[in-house]
Amino acid sequence: MKFVLLFGPQAVGKMTVGHELTKLTDLKLFHNHMTIELVHHFFDYGSKAGSRLVHSFREQIFEEIAKSDLYGLIFTYVWAFNEQGDWDYVEKVCRIFESRGAEVYFVELEADVEERLERNKSEFRLEQKPTKRNLEWSDNELITSRDKYRLNSLDGEINEIKRKNYLRINNTHLSAEETARMIKEKFIL
Repeated sequence: MKFVLLFGPQAVGKMTVGHELTKLTDLKLFHNHMTIELVHHFFDYGSKAGSRLVHSFREQIFEEIAKSDLYGLIFTYVWAFNEQGDWDYVEKVCRIFESRGAEVYFVELEADVEERLERNKSEFRLEQKPTKRNLEWSDNELITSRDKYRLNSLDGEINEIKRKNYLRINNTHLSAEETARMIKEKFIL
């Protein structure tokens, strides 16, 4: 079992890169908006009920996949490095897979904010993430979150959680397919 945690700020290309990586491997993609969009029909993600449901659904899916005979899973996540709760969540998710003998891979994406604002409008993103279709709100959230959260790690910070399988890619000028190939080759997936 392989568990690839694909993380980085909003609109950096996590879902699109994950989609391309599924074409190159037998990994399944579970992008973070799959649960957000489901729950959003009933509760806002930021609400207590919405957050609880999203986390509950994700955990149940992780548990079932970890004990399955699937080759592995790609999960996309916006990790706020200045929030201890996000560190704890990542560790909890990794433990679910590691407790079943899975190998865990961390892939961090970064891109210039101008490129991310362009990607925020992409047809594939808007098709998969209806809650992002209000572009004025989505662009604003992308910009203002930089003041509240640190969405990329500092040099060496990932070493603090002792992950040997780690790759950081600045994909500002790379296609999703190029980025996926780099991941596949680095980790021999």
